[in-house]
Amino acid sequence: MKRIINLFLASLLLLTPLAHADGIFSSNKFDFLKGEPELMPVDQAFVFDFKQQGDKVKISWVIADGYYMYRDKLKFEAADGAVLGEIALPQGKPHTDEYFGEQEVYYSYVEMPVAIKEASAGSKLYVTFMGCAEGTLCYPPTKKTAELTEVIANDGLLSDTDKALDASDATANESAKAPITQQDTLSAMLSGDSLIWTLVIFFGLGVGLALTPCVFPMYPILSGIIVGQGKKLSTAKAFSLSMVYVQGMAITYSLVGLIVASAGMKYQAALQHPAVLIVLAILFFVLSLSMFGLYDLKLPSKWQEKMNSFSNNQKGGNVIGVFVMGIISGLVASPCTTAPLSGALIYVAQTGDLLQGFLALYVLSMGMGLPLLIIGTSGGKLLPRAGRWMDIIKTFFGFLLIAVSIVMLGRIWPGFISDLLWSIWGITLVGYLMHQNKLTEFNWKQTTRSVLLMLTLLASFSYGMQAVMAKLGFSSHTAAIAGSEAQSHGFKRIKSLDDLNTEVAAASAEGKTVMLDLYADWCVACKEFEAITFKDPQVLERMNKMVILQADVTKNDDVDIELLEHYDVLGLPTLLMFDENGAIRDDLRVTGFMRPKAFAEHLDHLVN
Repeated sequence: MKRIINLFLASLLLLTPLAHADGIFSSNKFDFLKGEPELMPVDQAFVFDFKQQGDKVKISWVIADGYYMYRDKLKFEAADGAVLGEIALPQGKPHTDEYFGEQEVYYSYVEMPVAIKEASAGSKLYVTFMGCAEGTLCYPPTKKTAELTEVIANDGLLSDTDKALDASDATANESAKAPITQQDTLSAMLSGDSLIWTLVIFFGLGVGLALTPCVFPMYPILSGIIVGQGKKLSTAKAFSLSMVYVQGMAITYSLVGLIVASAGMKYQAALQHPAVLIVLAILFFVLSLSMFGLYDLKLPSKWQEKMNSFSNNQKGGNVIGVFVMGIISGLVASPCTTAPLSGALIYVAQTGDLLQGFLALYVLSMGMGLPLLIIGTSGGKLLPRAGRWMDIIKTFFGFLLIAVSIVMLGRIWPGFISDLLWSIWGITLVGYLMHQNKLTEFNWKQTTRSVLLMLTLLASFSYGMQAVMAKLGFSSHTAAIAGSEAQSHGFKRIKSLDDLNTEVAAASAEGKTVMLDLYADWCVACKEFEAITFKDPQVLERMNKMVILQADVTKNDDVDIELLEHYDVLGLPTLLMFDENGAIRDDLRVTGFMRPKAFAEHLDHLVN
């Protein structure tokens, strides 16, 4: 046991003081951990796009952080009957280059109009560019192709507006571009040189995620396991069981993340299939019955005898069972998408570096598990050892395991059924605690507990009655509020990729921008968006200037999968943004929950 504790403490020590030793943990000395490739492929570092508007083509690049593109290395060639006119290159920023001397370069985002004098259907415009990664290397010249539609012969001149893209406009254009989102920043960090420092940051982010609703179901699960061990649980054994549980959760969470990044979100959504959720709900309900004393949770005697051949005691059975519960908990937490998780998934999807992606996800999971380790280990010391209070605590954690079952079922049947189950759960729990309170000595403490429990009972009953009345149609006020909220949000539901294309085209004809909210009933952060962010007045003010769409992908059918895979969606919630020309703005994509103020500022980059 001492070896396990020492190993865990040593791991934590290695992750902190050595993190700043950039000279020690350079890419040269840790290449065996980083895998290949270290640099982004040229098509990902410099994302090319074009859009033809009559006799003009707008050429643009979204340039990754830490990369730049040379202005004077741009070349434009016409082919297959096309004739080029004027080209307005925006001014770049000065850059001293060790290869080419003083140069003008573009960072972050650049757009330039190209006039077309004449073109036939099928004509082509070839654009050659050259870019570099800061302080690393330069890519060879890369040629891109823009397919042109027919253009009637004209003078090939650009308008004064197009020509006005000078240095000040280029600077404004760059400043108006959306800031790099957190998930993109974290993805870029994984490509950096300091692997250890990056893992330290992911560990810290994991600790922060432990306080989110995604991890809440794990607390009663682990606490129930610790309480279920009985009265002779030592601190050392509590730590061992907690560590085994966290390892099962972390390994499963990491592997599921790699599968999603490599194979697509449909595998993550498959874990939220009603059949899977119902099985998990039944499992946690059955486990709760052991807390109520209906049975003792242990391996069959024959299995225990086999385990004894590997150990002098029967702790092995407990360890295996706890590890399995950790695996199940990893599956429970897997659908919750956050910026750190998205950053690791984006990195894996772009580079295919499974090893470093797994390390990032594993360290993130261990950070999420740190509070679980503390709670589980302290449970062996803080929980009562003997007497009636021990039975009450054990029964209470049984109710918490039932709460986990209701959380699972709430992803399938949100609304009335979920509200009714929570009401019944609250009434039953309070009823049990009131019964136990009556058995205690009559004094002011018992009276205070009675009053508080009675108020809680009334609140639980009222919650259920409100759901029933709304279901029967008697709660017109509630329905009116819900209807007004839905109307104020202004979301229009779509289903398929064709629906989306139609709506974006219609919005583009009106010169409006579009936001698409990809939603699922099992997505906790999606509901946070609806309950918190989308109701904020500043956010509503900006959303009212846009066309806002919502696609419910809860069913995960073929149509949903087509939509998700078309836009490389790796997790929910994901918000896609389209500009007034109907072009998707990948630089403005939102993955994971955002608070109202940050989201309002994010929308400004699209609305303005």
